[in-house]
Amino acid sequence: MVHVYILPLCLAISSTFSYIMDIFAFIFVLGIVSLVISSANANGNASTFNVLNYGAIGDGKKEDSPAFLEAWNAACSTVKGTPKVIVPEKRTFLLNPVVFSGPCKAKKIDFMISRKIVAPSSPNAWKGRDASQWLAFSGVSGLNVYGSGTIDGQGKGWWDQSCRYHPELQGCTKLAPTALKFLSGNDISLSNADFTNSPQTHSKIGSGDDCISIGDYISNLYITNIECGPGHGVSIGSLGLGGNFVQVENIHVSNLSLNGTTNGARIKTYQVGKGYVRNVTFEDNKFDSVDNPIIIDQNYCGVRGTCKELPTGVHISDVTYKGLYGTSSTEVAINLNCSRWVECTGISLQSIKLTSAKDGKQATANCVNAHGKETRVLPGPCIGN
Repeated sequence: MVHVYILPLCLAISSTFSYIMDIFAFIFVLGIVSLVISSANANGNASTFNVLNYGAIGDGKKEDSPAFLEAWNAACSTVKGTPKVIVPEKRTFLLNPVVFSGPCKAKKIDFMISRKIVAPSSPNAWKGRDASQWLAFSGVSGLNVYGSGTIDGQGKGWWDQSCRYHPELQGCTKLAPTALKFLSGNDISLSNADFTNSPQTHSKIGSGDDCISIGDYISNLYITNIECGPGHGVSIGSLGLGGNFVQVENIHVSNLSLNGTTNGARIKTYQVGKGYVRNVTFEDNKFDSVDNPIIIDQNYCGVRGTCKELPTGVHISDVTYKGLYGTSSTEVAINLNCSRWVECTGISLQSIKLTSAKDGKQATANCVNAHGKETRVLPGPCIGN
């Protein structure tokens, strides 16, 4: 009888023990899975980094910069593959001025903007911060920024206190943030970006200065579909101020519409500069009453007429002007004013038709020490072989 009772008891104990061990095994396996996932995240093997998973709210009111930085740092620390920071759909993310810093362990990194990022509405958010920038990537290579979302600079607060527009305003500001900056990086791509209400400029740009300005160390830049005017047009330069060694190459500017600007497609360099501008293309651009539709000025001077001619300069070569048309509001529609000491070489003028914006007037061309070839150019001929 004893054994009769002990046997079921042993069976019960064994069954209970087995059940407990099953639970323990499940918990153990779950722990291993969690550990693997945690380890993958820590070692950068995870491929996507959604800012919502790092604490972003996305209501357009709460400031989400810390969450964005955490997601960025996690992606930047990834060793394998191409990590992707995701700014998801159906949310609006408010960001204070922020810098996404490198270098990153990943050779390539994606930053996908699927909805909307907005700046603070008040310039006060920049107190104690660099007022020249809002969103910036610094020291990052292999970066691809893309997506169908919008970057909204909420620039009205800056416009309302701008010295340019309100010179009489006490305490007006001369500096406003650039909406998006890339600093000290290589192999950077920006595509399908929608910018609105920038504190400085927009894709429909009307300003008292250059619509687009390209500095001393810019390469591999593609600019397209911009409406410009009024303003100074599109400028490569001014370059070489203070004797800088200029390195500008592989610039492509296409499908621009310039209306009433003081310049159109312009390259301007200081005589004291060194280095080069090469492999530049201005293509399929329209000019409407533009003062200097096509202009190279290697004798640029901050105060006109005060700079002595020098036997130095930035070498400008392999520049193509193709499919440009419209009207010039001044007599000289094509003005290639190259240095007598450092000539412009490899200049190509193709399929250009520029006429005077003034009835009864005729546009002309003027070229100094510019060499290359031209086909189907009005006005012309201009450049030397």
